[in-house]
Amino acid sequence: MNNTYNPYDNVLKVVSEAANILGYTDSDIEALKYPERELKVAIPVRMDDGSTKVFEGYRIQHSTSRGPAKGGIRFHPDVNLDEVKALAAWMTFKCAVVNIPYGGGKGGVVCDPNKLSEDEIRAITRRFTAAIAPLIGPEQDIPAPDVGTNAAVMGWMMDTYSMLKGHCVHGVVTGKPIELGGALGRSEATGRGVMFTTKNVLKKLGIDPENTTVAIQGMGNVGSITAKLLHREGMKVVAVSDVSGGIYKESGLNIPEILDYLSQNRKNLLSGYEEDGMTRISNAELLELDVKVLIPAALENQINAANAERIRADIIVEAANGPTASEADDILAGKGVLVVPDILANAGGVVVSYFEWVQNIQSVSWTEETVNEKLKNIMDPAFEAVWDISRKNNGTLRTGAYLIAVKRVVEAKKARAIWP
Repeated sequence: MNNTYNPYDNVLKVVSEAANILGYTDSDIEALKYPERELKVAIPVRMDDGSTKVFEGYRIQHSTSRGPAKGGIRFHPDVNLDEVKALAAWMTFKCAVVNIPYGGGKGGVVCDPNKLSEDEIRAITRRFTAAIAPLIGPEQDIPAPDVGTNAAVMGWMMDTYSMLKGHCVHGVVTGKPIELGGALGRSEATGRGVMFTTKNVLKKLGIDPENTTVAIQGMGNVGSITAKLLHREGMKVVAVSDVSGGIYKESGLNIPEILDYLSQNRKNLLSGYEEDGMTRISNAELLELDVKVLIPAALENQINAANAERIRADIIVEAANGPTASEADDILAGKGVLVVPDILANAGGVVVSYFEWVQNIQSVSWTEETVNEKLKNIMDPAFEAVWDISRKNNGTLRTGAYLIAVKRVVEAKKARAIWP
């Protein structure tokens, strides 16, 4: 990660720009510049070889003005305080732009799950959950999966919290296994939201999905589901990548075959995949391909001042959180590249997390068809609102999204006033 890049500064810059357009004073947004709570914890774990190792973890609540904090748990070697702060703030505005009653939170542990056994990951999860237990709960802060975590990790978190409370608490996390109160459709929700958003932007621009070439950086949960759904919609996915590098095929990759290969073993990477007519490319080369739609679905700061001039895609749909640095936004806008911001494009995950939480609280269960329909009914109007306000203000879609989100958060803060 670039040491000079601070993702939290990125957030503050965009929020300030939106606040200025909305006519808010510095006092109106001052509280938004500071997370409400920041917790750093030490996580001692007995490793498989009998040694004890201490991992560093964080849970940050950026804002609870509009409801309980909501946001994922990331297990990754690059996790740090500024990153988690930025991710928590993005969650605040993501929940606001799709108008669900949550604030923003985020958590992370500095570790590399690929180098840990399942027992070690479970031990880290349980000790981390115990350490942050005073901050979380169905009415205060609801974690979910993020980079490096999954439904199994959420199941262990839910169990640990429930054991500490002495009774079963389904609603403490979302993205859980179905057997523990998880929502049908949750695992595909973020990718499905990206698909809805991509279709919406193509429709606005009068572009036929059948003639659309797509490159996707990142083949984790979000990237792989996005690839599957866009392929199913008839788009030509010509390039995908993961940590081991990327693959490219001008006539379109065999996405079902790639997904089948990756699913056979969690350690399978694209570097071991072969397909007739494909060529190997780097992650950097993927970003600079001449495609209609580029979907960064990996980590932050992938498109920055160093490579923005070389981006050749017409449309960027941000499936990852914060993949485009603010200085790159200005360069891309100057080139006429349309960027659909993360807080809109990848909000499908938190929307269906909200559905899961509602089902847990009410002890009801919805069908996957109902969940997907409800997701579309939130994502489509949110896109329309962002599109309309950005056109009205002659600004970017990112500015439009923040105009809506910042207004909702500031007005909620004003309505509550400062306590005491």
